Amino acid sequence: MLGLLFIFACGGFFLLFGLAAGLLGQLGLPSESARYALAAAAVSLLAILVVLGIILRALRHVASPIGDLMDAARRVADGDYSVRVEEHGPGEVRALGRAFNTMAERLQAHDQQRRDLLADVTHELRTPLTVIQGNLEGLLDGVYPLDEDHIQSILEETHVMSRLIDDLRTMALAESGTLKLQREPVDIGALIDEVMTSFHAQADKAGVELAVETSPDLPTMDLDAARIREVLSNLIANALRYTPSGGKITIRCLVEGKGADNVQLSVSDTGAGIPPDDLPHIFDRFYKSPDSRGTGLGLTIARNLVLAHGGEISASSEAGKGTTIDFTLPLATR
Repeated sequence: MLGLLFIFACGGFFLLFGLAAGLLGQLGLPSESARYALAAAAVSLLAILVVLGIILRALRHVASPIGDLMDAARRVADGDYSVRVEEHGPGEVRALGRAFNTMAERLQAHDQQRRDLLADVTHELRTPLTVIQGNLEGLLDGVYPLDEDHIQSILEETHVMSRLIDDLRTMALAESGTLKLQREPVDIGALIDEVMTSFHAQADKAGVELAVETSPDLPTMDLDAARIREVLSNLIANALRYTPSGGKITIRCLVEGKGADNVQLSVSDTGAGIPPDDLPHIFDRFYKSPDSRGTGLGLTIARNLVLAHGGEISASSEAGKGTTIDFTLPLATR
């Protein structure tokens, strides 16, 4: 295209040169060389003016969106992440504007997440701190007797705080991509049996049946056993919380035939189910139902740990029939 433009420009230059020379000849200039000199000067001046006009227009076409980007960048530097720029100008400048808008949108989302997390953490820590402070003040003032019940109450609230801090640390490491997995060969079937055994007493007390369904000859997998145990524990504890007496919780671990890339796991319960409006948000941090006694971090942590292993996790639910959390774990390390 540049070559064609150069050819057309040369042709136009010589055409203008000939027309200018003929016009000067009709004006009666004395010599042919003088006519050609004046024609060349006139055409050159015209060409310079045209080129300058094109350059100025091109600069204005580029400078305007660049100026908008600079102003927007200054606003972002001042902490205004809501700023966006109009994507106009040459293709490269439009691409730059699009990249800037994407960056600003992500910065705004991260800033909002930071604000939400700070508010949520403050809210979650306030409750146990209030209980601890109230009991200690009551003990010191003689309002409460210094007995085992009140000391046990204080101890339980410190456990709540400790668990919340551990959950927050795990979540922060997972979401920042700095969580280090201690992978080792793991018998996934044996791991599931161990986790189920730890919940038998709690399930018996709640009148809930626990069942396990696994494929025969499950392969040994390269996993962080402690983290996968945490995933299963969070899912089972959550299922127990919402499964009424007489209900059932089933853990499945299946391999879909030879050559499969993943192991399919699921935790199903026969509870009341999750409302359709709430289902898309259950993996959001601190999201919980009004009657929940948890911190709202269990499913978030489970999702982050599954993703850290290279797997996927999803939820399905039907009102009155229960909820199923499905997740996959790759057979090979990614």
